[in-house]
Amino acid sequence: MLSKESKIYVAGHNGLVGSAIWNNLLQRGYTNLVGRSHKELDLTDQYAVKKFFDEEQPDAVVLAAAFVGGIMANMLYRADFIMMNMKIQCNVISEAYAHGVKKLLFLGSTCIYPKNAPQPMKEDCLLTSPLEYTNEEYAIAKIAGLKMCESYNLQYGTNYIAVMPTNLYGPNDNFHLENSHVMPAMMRKVYLAKLIHDGEWDKIAIDLNKRPVEGVTGEGLLLHQPSYILHRDEVLSKLAKYGIFDNRVVLWGTGKPLREFLWSEDMADASVHVLLNVNFSDIIGIEKYSSVHFGASTDGAVDRNHSAGRGGYIPSLGEIRNCHINVGTGKELTIRELSELVVKAVGFEGTVEFDASKPDGTMRKLIDVTKLHSLGWTHKVEIEDGVQKLFDWYKHSLEA
Repeated sequence: MLSKESKIYVAGHNGLVGSAIWNNLLQRGYTNLVGRSHKELDLTDQYAVKKFFDEEQPDAVVLAAAFVGGIMANMLYRADFIMMNMKIQCNVISEAYAHGVKKLLFLGSTCIYPKNAPQPMKEDCLLTSPLEYTNEEYAIAKIAGLKMCESYNLQYGTNYIAVMPTNLYGPNDNFHLENSHVMPAMMRKVYLAKLIHDGEWDKIAIDLNKRPVEGVTGEGLLLHQPSYILHRDEVLSKLAKYGIFDNRVVLWGTGKPLREFLWSEDMADASVHVLLNVNFSDIIGIEKYSSVHFGASTDGAVDRNHSAGRGGYIPSLGEIRNCHINVGTGKELTIRELSELVVKAVGFEGTVEFDASKPDGTMRKLIDVTKLHSLGWTHKVEIEDGVQKLFDWYKHSLEA
């Protein structure tokens, strides 16, 4: 087990989930944390990762770093999505093993499941039918990552756990309109449409300066600035491309698809709970697992790094697979219902329209969280409260 003095490396500690996990660990008294920004450590660089592990010698690793993006990015940069993520995973997991890391937590995504998987999606539906084409490469990389964890455990007796979160939202979310996910994009659109109607160009300028849209900032938007009228026309034209108008927002699709959302700080709490309290033996059945003679493989060879590990495939255990854990709420709502919550949080009095000529995407993506609940964790933040919390955070981020 990890102690309060254990050194824990959080890969991706500046991201949506990584930053929340970092803060959750600190709140629990785990202060010996190590993090590196992408500039400080390129996780796709095998030699740099080895050097980092040589120097830091962490006791535990949380692998929350990934090469990510929205649907368009997944379609355009397919080679990057599979190669970059595979490199990150291979480098970190292999060096964790080489340096005797006691515990590793790998974060994936529920996009690993088949496009037409039965709902709600259980862990056992993995690899039962084709994936969604638009994010196939990212999903394959994440499947490889969870299989690495599973396979290292089975061959070497390591304690690597993989968790698969549903759609996440929360502090440090990405609100850039070009590549953000559904909730932050919707929230910003509604907020900007309200500001346009209210004539609050000073707040629009602050918003665009913080997060430019296709390179367009808030410079030149105010009355005392030269050519402000021309620039306002440019801004309105640019925002219209994203369905943002005066007191009116147009969203893609019919609004009928169902989605599940999890507050990122809940995800962090679940991750830390698993890191500190759940072992591989708990997932596959402790009685069956502990009845095995540890430390020797089927050919009699001793596990060179983990004397207490399984040390090889043992036929009496049968097939062991799908050892990952779904992390979510087990609850869903339609995109239209989500838009109503966003409208309420923002205080928007205009109209929200849906463009049915645009694609809806997968109609339902609900996960089964029975395994997670059996391991002692359930979510705390309900979507109604979470949407308001996210908008409060967004407004605060504009003031920072």
